[in-house]
Amino acid sequence: MFAASENDVVLREEHAKILGKKGELASIMAMMRQVPPKERAAVGAQVNLLREEIEATFSERLTRLARARREEELRQRPFDLTLPGRLSGGRGHLHPITQVTDELIGIFRDLGFAAVDGRDIELEENNFTKLAFPPDHPATDMQDSFWVRAGTLLRTHTSNVQVREMTRPDVKLPLAVVSAGRVYRRDDDITHSPMFHQIEGFLIDERVSMAELKGVLTAFAERLYGPKARIRFRPSYFPFVEPGAEADVGCVFCLKSDGTSAGCRVCKYTGWIEILGCGMIHPEVFRQCGLDGEKYSGFAFGMGIERVAMLRYGIPNIRTMFENDPRFLADF
Repeated sequence: MFAASENDVVLREEHAKILGKKGELASIMAMMRQVPPKERAAVGAQVNLLREEIEATFSERLTRLARARREEELRQRPFDLTLPGRLSGGRGHLHPITQVTDELIGIFRDLGFAAVDGRDIELEENNFTKLAFPPDHPATDMQDSFWVRAGTLLRTHTSNVQVREMTRPDVKLPLAVVSAGRVYRRDDDITHSPMFHQIEGFLIDERVSMAELKGVLTAFAERLYGPKARIRFRPSYFPFVEPGAEADVGCVFCLKSDGTSAGCRVCKYTGWIEILGCGMIHPEVFRQCGLDGEKYSGFAFGMGIERVAMLRYGIPNIRTMFENDPRFLADF
């Protein structure tokens, strides 16, 4: 019976007919209760011997079929490894976050900023202390930051690049730097994620004022959203800038025909979405980094790249960008 099986599928079917739960051998075992008690041991031994012979025959035939299949493959024409591959789908493309990051860096490069990289794992002094965060500031709590060990954490912002650039032994002023990368905070809702991407920029020179800051950011917003973009600056507090401000753009999710925004869940019914924080670099930061705050001044700004991408592409939930759903990614 096994010898007549031409492939392993048929062979396994025949095996199941004999040794399966409802196979012929199972039927024989069900009749054991009818065998006299004195004869059951001998009959059981014969049944077990039969099972072993069947298994051995099955394994031998399975091995022969596998060997025959392999020999048949070896007799085929050799596969040409120089042939071009067959594409199973369309070409891939950059993730929307990467696209937006490249665009933002490109805009600031055009405005005269040099792009540099930063570290994801940072010292506490570079992430907090030298940026004038007081020791009891809420951002330094375990509830708000991911600590690797005492004195070392996953950076909560890309502002650590500002400190490292200002404290380089070979630092030369003026400085105009922009840096983008991952940052980590314990936030999680439709507009926040524990891990997200941020871009930070700063400029240091003599006699830098708030006017230069507004000019650079206005030029940036117009290049990103177009000359008709609704932009506003409002006072805000950040430990490492004084004065500080936040820049908002009109919400694109509840945009009306007259150019205003009606208010929705994404913009928390204000009609505006915050895109960045900014301000003049605090004198304490200059002091902590060993620069003369009387001679030099500067401004800094930072924004979440996902927030910019959400406004650019009309994405209502930040989590969508981290789920790797091809149906979502195919739209970009």
